[in-house]
Amino acid sequence: MKIGNFHRETACLWQARITRGGFVQSQAGFRTVSARRYATGMKTLIRWFLLAAALLLVAHLYSGVAVTSFSSALIAALVLGLLNTLLRPILVLLTLPVTVITLGLFLFVINALMFWFAANMLPGLHVTGFSAALIGSLIYSLCGMVIDVAMERLFPSP
Repeated sequence: MKIGNFHRETACLWQARITRGGFVQSQAGFRTVSARRYATGMKTLIRWFLLAAALLLVAHLYSGVAVTSFSSALIAALVLGLLNTLLRPILVLLTLPVTVITLGLFLFVINALMFWFAANMLPGLHVTGFSAALIGSLIYSLCGMVIDVAMERLFPSP
């Protein structure tokens, strides 16, 4: 049956509604609203585990960084993520003139400071000095970029 210029199926797809259970109901079938939240949470957990494995890889590749166990790497990855989310933007803003003068190279120093600060806070992550923190943060950043590209290719955004 036609409704205007559209078939009934097309019209039903536009008239989706949310039921009590959190489902979006349409003629084509059921789709959960919480499925996107679940997928986002799973991607976050996978990324967290991969970043912890990247910390273990940094410790394996460079002798200036040591991680005692995978659980220590998980905690360190979480703390590094929190530091980079909360403290790093403030430091970038405060050191903006120096960053502009050095053409952005000072951002490597900020990354190294975050890495070194996390190592001083956590008993399971050891860094021998600032130069080790600089090299370790560079390797960790490269691993993080590879992980982000792989996650985007494996789980594309809708």
